[in-house]
Amino acid sequence: MSDGHSYTLTRTLDAPAAAVYRAWTTPDAYARWAYAAPGSVRMDVRPGGAWQATMVTPDGTEVPLTGSYLEVEENRLLVVGMDVPGRAEPSVMVVELDGDGPKTRIELRQTCDTVEERDMAEQGSTMLLDSLTRFLAEGPTA
Repeated sequence: MSDGHSYTLTRTLDAPAAAVYRAWTTPDAYARWAYAAPGSVRMDVRPGGAWQATMVTPDGTEVPLTGSYLEVEENRLLVVGMDVPGRAEPSVMVVELDGDGPKTRIELRQTCDTVEERDMAEQGSTMLLDSLTRFLAEGPTA
C-alpha cells in the first residue's frame, strides 16, 4: 500500500451506536440514506462477506459497486473494501463508531492513490454523512 492521500471525517450523531451500525449494515436502511437504488443493496456483514449496491448520482447515473467486509465489530467498527476496476487491491474505508449513550461519534477514514481520487472520495463521504445525519434524525421507521 502506498503512502497515498488520506482524509478523515468526524461527526457526532444524535443516535446510539447500535442505530448507526444498523443504518450501515441493514440493506433497506442503507439504501434509503446512501443514494442506493432500491433493491440493489446486498450485504453479508462479516469478515470476508461480500456487499454490493448500485449508487444513483444526482444526475440519475447508476454506478454499480462491489466489495467485501475486511473487519467487523458490531456497533463499533466496519472496515470495508471497495473493488476498483483495474486494481488488484480494494480501496479501503474505515468506519469507526464510539457510542456514548444517545450520541455516537463516527469517524470515516480512507487513503487514496491520488489527490483527485481523495478529493472525490472525501466529497462523496461528506454527502453520505450529511444524508446519514438526516436519516437518523427522522428516527426509527417501521
